Amino acid sequence: MLNKDVIIACDFSSRAQTLDFLDLFRLERKPFVKIGMELFYSEGPQIVRDIKSRGHKIFLDLKLHDIPNTVRKAMKVLSSLDVDMCNVHAAGTIEMMKAALEGLTREDGSRPLLIAVTQLTSTSEQRMREELLIGSDINSTIIHYATNTLKAGLDGVVCSPLEAAGVKGACGQGFLTVTPGIRFADSGSDDQVRITTPAKAREIGSDFIVVGRPVTAAADPVASYLRCVKEFLND
Repeated sequence: MLNKDVIIACDFSSRAQTLDFLDLFRLERKPFVKIGMELFYSEGPQIVRDIKSRGHKIFLDLKLHDIPNTVRKAMKVLSSLDVDMCNVHAAGTIEMMKAALEGLTREDGSRPLLIAVTQLTSTSEQRMREELLIGSDINSTIIHYATNTLKAGLDGVVCSPLEAAGVKGACGQGFLTVTPGIRFADSGSDDQVRITTPAKAREIGSDFIVVGRPVTAAADPVASYLRCVKEFLND
């Protein structure tokens, strides 16, 4: 099991941009990074290999959501990449999540951590009710998705830090919470609506925080990253 950490969302469109950004981090401990759809679809699996060869832990954030057989086969392909964490959408059902776990598990029994997205941090309760036609309140929905994820045998969920404590209460302290929607107290919210600071996320119970623009768009990305580490890990 990985230790608590700050994950930088490398939401860039090219290999060159990404590696130029990572070149800034001349630190003894390489940052944990997230590779999302834009970068993966632009550069393919080789970008994972390139970043891993530099000593970074990797969260491959592709949010698979399809019929169980398709997800099983896709995860079998991804299992050959040396990532540390990957994910699916919890809305894909327990059966789909179980299929993902089967596909991701290698013949020797090893696998990356597998987590499920509950509700995106850009989703408000109003949007959930009016556009997704989900009648339950957002907290109840997220807890229900988290318990389904636990039943499927996955390691944890992606949720906003505001729901981390509730997820832990329902699923146990060993069930991981990976929380985007992190902003410094003195920065804007951008398109996120369920957000908090690194320090508050630590207090609430987040295991990993995912930080994008507050680091990647900062005047000094390394200083911003180290600020996140200090506030979240209390280092």
